[in-house]
Amino acid sequence: MKKAITLAALAAGFSFTALAADVTGYVIDEMCSKNVAMRGNVECANKCFKAGSPAVLVTEDGKIYKIADQDKVLKHGGHKVTITGDVKGDTLSVKTLKMS
Repeated sequence: MKKAITLAALAAGFSFTALAADVTGYVIDEMCSKNVAMRGNVECANKCFKAGSPAVLVTEDGKIYKIADQDKVLKHGGHKVTITGDVKGDTLSVKTLKMS
């Protein structure tokens, strides 16, 4: 019984931790994130950032990640990048970013 409780506690602990990952996608604004045609549109991304729409990362398969560190990605609006960082749920914390 103690073993089962210990295993359950460990599983619960792991579910709340962030997972390190490399995620490749386009830095675009949240408003346009579901529109495939906006991927790679630098002008639109920067215009929408200035209007207050937060930056997100959209992968090739359409997965959208919120970005915890907005200041680290805003200058890459519209560009395809690879972000190395921690993923917790649908939020990505940026450790490093490189152009893809």
